[in-house]
Amino acid sequence: MKITEVKVYPANEGKLKAYATMVFDECFIVRDMKIIQSDKGLFVSMPSRRKKDGSFKDIVHPLNADTRKMIEDRIIEEYNKAAEGGFEKTASEGFGAEADKED
Repeated sequence: MKITEVKVYPANEGKLKAYATMVFDECFIVRDMKIIQSDKGLFVSMPSRRKKDGSFKDIVHPLNADTRKMIEDRIIEEYNKAAEGGFEKTASEGFGAEADKED
């Protein structure tokens, strides 16, 4: 599985720093991953949905630690690149590898 596109959309709402979209193998997209600032640094939260009992359940998520690390490292790398550039584009344009491609 190859990550073929990453876009980062700044949010800067408290601990929520940005949203990310990732494309795998140019054929599968995952949207609404969150880049969160914690006491230990940045981490990526997978898209989730609130259940009737008020808890949250991931809609998509990696099945093993190696895949989670690959996804998180790539998203945080793109976030850091965009942050270093001062988030020059608008949030609607996105940032990162292949950011000029249409969805």
